[in-house]
Amino acid sequence: MRVGILGGTFDPPHIGHLALAKSAMEQLELDEVIWLPANRNPLKQRGTRTPPKDRFEMVKRLVAGEENMSVSDMEITRGGPSYTIDTLGELQMVQPADYWFILGADALRGLPGWKNPQRLLKLCRFAVAVRAPLTESDVLGRIPEDYKERVDVIKMTPMDVASSNLRDKLAKGQDVTPWMHKDVIKYIKEHKLYRE
Repeated sequence: MRVGILGGTFDPPHIGHLALAKSAMEQLELDEVIWLPANRNPLKQRGTRTPPKDRFEMVKRLVAGEENMSVSDMEITRGGPSYTIDTLGELQMVQPADYWFILGADALRGLPGWKNPQRLLKLCRFAVAVRAPLTESDVLGRIPEDYKERVDVIKMTPMDVASSNLRDKLAKGQDVTPWMHKDVIKYIKEHKLYRE
């Protein structure tokens, strides 16, 4: 089994996240992509504004009906800070497979600061999205040499969308339909999320 893991705060999840998952699945010939909303990202100083259960429910709505995609609440259930090494160690025990951790080029640069990155490199490969204006050599040039053989590059069309911008738009009551799934927007409205 070839399995992609897409972790993140997903606050809120948007079409850019879905495009990343689909690109990874197609280009790396993955059998499945498991979405893993973090309970708490240990690398973000400011915690997420939105409770984990709401972020989990929004991701479920985003991927509903997407073939070979699922959502796991294992990091939320475990509680505390969400460390990728703990999650992948657990996954390898319960569902042994060839794993790819899917992330953006900016997140890959921070890999040396993650918990136990050397062990992590043994548990999975990294699927890294490269969007213009960055090139593959830009991305690979910014990471330590011993990581490079464990990195697979995913080519993507640039998408001008970020969760932080969407939170601002939602707080101001602005239209977010070009970047968000209608069922996610409906959930946000029903639960009065992202209001100022």
